[in-house]
Order: sequence, then structure tokens, then C-alpha cells
Amino acid sequence: MLPTNLPEMASAVTTGERYLGEAAGEQPVSEAENPADIRYAAMNLLARREHSLEELRIKLGRRFSDKALLDRELDRLTKENLQSDSRYADSFARQRAQRGYGPMRLRQEMRQKGLSDEQVSQAFGNADLDWWKLAQEVYQKKFGTAPPADIKERSKRVRFMQYRGFTMEHLEGLLD
Repeated sequence: MLPTNLPEMASAVTTGERYLGEAAGEQPVSEAENPADIRYAAMNLLARREHSLEELRIKLGRRFSDKALLDRELDRLTKENLQSDSRYADSFARQRAQRGYGPMRLRQEMRQKGLSDEQVSQAFGNADLDWWKLAQEVYQKKFGTAPPADIKERSKRVRFMQYRGFTMEHLEGLLD
């Protein structure tokens, strides 16, 4: 026997939904209605690296349309300590500092990832970073030990270090 609702089945196929047929009342069921699918997708993302709650909400929001169910599952992951913004903040701060980025740049990037100022400050404290030493290492790696030849070269060096997230306080002894 052939199905009678071909347009409904075609609609289900093009929107990525499952068509359960006449036995289930001929209603297409969205994959987002299954909390196990949301949890599975979130766990796959978290298995690769730490993610902030906001990052997970954005990434999973592209795949699943039921925002209330998505928020409920993300809260469940947070309560089970499978997702932790503080753990993510610590990891992110350490990784980006090792790549030579300063506190201003890190603070701005962490805010974009959905972390609060309190979480950022706590991550900086936990990482126990010496920003002046890091600034010196970045500066010497890029420019060596020779002083800038002229004002134009000095400005270029200051712009580079500011782009990397260091303040003028961090650069005081480096430009002489």
C-alpha cells in the first residue's frame, strides 16, 4: 500500500525530520524533540575540547530548534559537571597565554565566549601568569634585543604588542 500523504512526507525529508507514517498519526517528528540526541551532540563536542555554555548553546542551537529543551539539557550537563565554564576559562587562559596573548586580548576573547568578568578574573588567578615576563618573551621573539631604530619602528612595535593584548605598563622596559 502506498502512502497517501506524499507532500507531507516530502516536507519531512527536506526539513530533516523523520516521517513515521500512518501508524504514528502521519506527523513528522523533529529530531530536536529527543533530549538524548541533544545530549549526545553536546557530549561529542565536549569530548573534543572544553566549551563554554554559550558556545554550546550557539553550536547546538544551529542543529536543534527547541530552545527550552536545549537549555534544559545544557543545565543538566552543567549540574553533572560535564560542562564547566570555570574549567573552560582556566583552559582557555592557559592555552592563549602560551600562544603569546596578553591579558587585554584574553579578557576580550573570553567575554565573547560568554564568560563573566568574575570567571575571567578567577581564571587569570588560577593560571598564575606573569604578564610582564610573557610580554618580554613575545617582544624578544618578534623583535630581538635591538632597540627600535626610529619612532616609526617604535610605533610598529607598540601596535603589535597592543594587538597581542599587552598594555603600555607591560612595555615600559622593553622599548628602551
